[in-house]
Amino acid sequence: MMHTLNLQTHKRDEWQDITAKVESLVQKSGIKEGHVMVYCPHTTAGITINENADPDVVKDVVMRLDEVYPWEHPKYRHMEGNTAANLKAMTLGNSQQVIIHNGELILGTWQGIFFCEFDGPRHRQLFIKVIKDAE
Repeated sequence: MMHTLNLQTHKRDEWQDITAKVESLVQKSGIKEGHVMVYCPHTTAGITINENADPDVVKDVVMRLDEVYPWEHPKYRHMEGNTAANLKAMTLGNSQQVIIHNGELILGTWQGIFFCEFDGPRHRQLFIKVIKDAE
């Protein structure tokens, strides 16, 4: 079962917690055992699983990513000027897979699924595929 999730970002670096949206699609699917794949088809954005209880964690991660991959660097050659966004997206990755058990996502107590924008604001699309285990 494939779903498209449309998102609008408002800042250059912005993380959106999409856990509830993914959980809703899993619930609607009726699948009790399987997994869900969340995929981002953009080169300047990514998907990660991390703590969603304290918003300072996201702020700290974004701060460190900015330090490792500054927006401007004298040796960047990419003409669009968003090399840092490409590097951040490659570091985090473009997909995450989560196990479904008894109709629920198996995430740790403090874990959430985040869409990570690094070149916003933009309109983005994610693809979410809910897959039932073979019986």
